[in-house]
Amino acid sequence: MRPIAWIALSLGLLGALTHAGPVRVVTEETAYSYLQDGKVSGPATKVVEATLQRAGLDDYHIGLYPWARAYDMALQEPDVLVYLIARTAEREALFRWVGEITRIDYHFYKLRERDDIKVPDLEAAKVYRVGVLREDVRQHYLLANGFNKIVVTAHNSDNFKRLLNGQVDLIPMPERDMLALCKEVGLDPSAVERVFTPDSSTRLYMAFSRETDDATVLRMQSAFEHLQAEGAVARLMNVQR
Repeated sequence: MRPIAWIALSLGLLGALTHAGPVRVVTEETAYSYLQDGKVSGPATKVVEATLQRAGLDDYHIGLYPWARAYDMALQEPDVLVYLIARTAEREALFRWVGEITRIDYHFYKLRERDDIKVPDLEAAKVYRVGVLREDVRQHYLLANGFNKIVVTAHNSDNFKRLLNGQVDLIPMPERDMLALCKEVGLDPSAVERVFTPDSSTRLYMAFSRETDDATVLRMQSAFEHLQAEGAVARLMNVQR
């Protein structure tokens, strides 16, 4: 536990801290956050809701948006909680980080029938059209590594359709998202082949916008630390769709 959270808890101050207003929670549609029976659900959503409830922040609303829109809201507006957001050096000072929900690997996928596509390493992938999400960490990663055949979309589902339609050659995705998208369109997952995986995992967090009051951030950090210590975060994230 962070020293500041421990001090607040030990002094019994967390319950007395006041919250400035309702929390607006934003995310994108993935295998970890999706609509179910008209409500935003999914493993990561359950972790966020459990943290909000443990923190005593019952006044919140969760909305599903294209990633670029969710990211911009968390960047520009007060009292916005965004998940799952990759924590990178470039983003470190832009948000107030609550806790690491999970770590994932992004794999490059192609259609299995595309025997012409060979990707033994990251450099080899540069000659192909690669589909990514706007303002996503994958877009920034590829740009930083010299990729210039990037095709940008707003949704994971659009990205996947472009792969199926031959509009892109490769898409970088976590396995869980790929399996969910195959199921969504009724495609046998064996029709898609993993061809390369970068050697670094991505840490995915929930984080507040900078203009969020200290009391709210403190309560959420403490609540998340307790849920993580209890094993609740790992249990909730292991639930399959």
